[in-house]
Amino acid sequence: MSELQHTPLYGFHLDHGARLVPFAGWEMPVQYVSILEEHVAVRERAGLFDVSHMGEALVTGPDAETFLDYLLPNKIAGTPIGKGVYSPMCHPSGGVVDDLIVYRLRETEFLLCLNASNTKKDLDWINAHKGSYDCTIEDVSAAYAQLALQGPKAIEILNLVAEPPTGKTLAVKRFRVLETELAGIPCLICGTGYTGEGGVEIYCHQGHARQLADTILEAGQPLGLALCGLGSRDSLRLEAGLPLYGHELGDDITPTEGGVGWTVKLNKPGDFIGKQALVNEQANGPKRQLIFFTMNDRRIARAETPVFTGDTQVGVVVSGTQSPILNCPIGSALIAADADLADLTVDIRGKRIPLTIKAPPLHR
Repeated sequence: MSELQHTPLYGFHLDHGARLVPFAGWEMPVQYVSILEEHVAVRERAGLFDVSHMGEALVTGPDAETFLDYLLPNKIAGTPIGKGVYSPMCHPSGGVVDDLIVYRLRETEFLLCLNASNTKKDLDWINAHKGSYDCTIEDVSAAYAQLALQGPKAIEILNLVAEPPTGKTLAVKRFRVLETELAGIPCLICGTGYTGEGGVEIYCHQGHARQLADTILEAGQPLGLALCGLGSRDSLRLEAGLPLYGHELGDDITPTEGGVGWTVKLNKPGDFIGKQALVNEQANGPKRQLIFFTMNDRRIARAETPVFTGDTQVGVVVSGTQSPILNCPIGSALIAADADLADLTVDIRGKRIPLTIKAPPLHR
């Protein structure tokens, strides 16, 4: 077993009493105080997450835009400088290699944010399909730290540490990228997140991560800012109906089946990896559908729990947790496209428990 990696905020986590757990080859904070309190803090005030375990790749060169438009089913060509695009990355079969965000930093420079568990897989895949495109792919994961500042008060806290003070409110629109300084530290501030709340994800050099985290925490504590771990990050994203690779998305799950079919631009010019399979799926219909649900029960339907209509199994749960906001179990399931949604149950230790289908976000 290989040694677990640590983000540049490992000492910060220890100093603040985090409970650390293995995750995707990293030792990461699952919680500081409690998952419930951290979850509620993000919904009501703000939370600060270390997401420096995420991977980053830089794609540069004359053909960078054209290559990424071929690599991904979403439309990258024509993306303005300073804007991000969320996209799956597909196999020729239509299944998802990973889902990622592409930020256009310059005319011929793109930053890719990759899932921590898939960074090596993604880089191998991207390099294997570069072909004759005139571009360079560089793994820059070791250069970056990433913090997520999320919640209704996130932008107010961000402005407390913004540099230089201009008298104007620093605003970062959804999926926009701003290059500026926070507390004198050069940063990329992105209007993205994984919680269903407003906020930003902040990239800085790894050597500045501790200073930036300390500064944000000090500025935000009077406004109720909480340090948050991976536990609340998962419950927040599930309440919001956001997919997690390996659960709602996977190598054998298409974007449409996984609820992100809106990212597939079949009409964009040219070819892209997986296009023919996704064209066929559109013509014939997907085999499965993703649903989100709540339960009037104390038990949680965890991943792989079977889902039934009557006595017929029609799918499986792919994510399940307790919602601190709804105070009940919630989850998502992949079920047959033609399943009857009116009579769905899960089997937990031999007991059938009804599901109430609800469109996300579940907490609104």
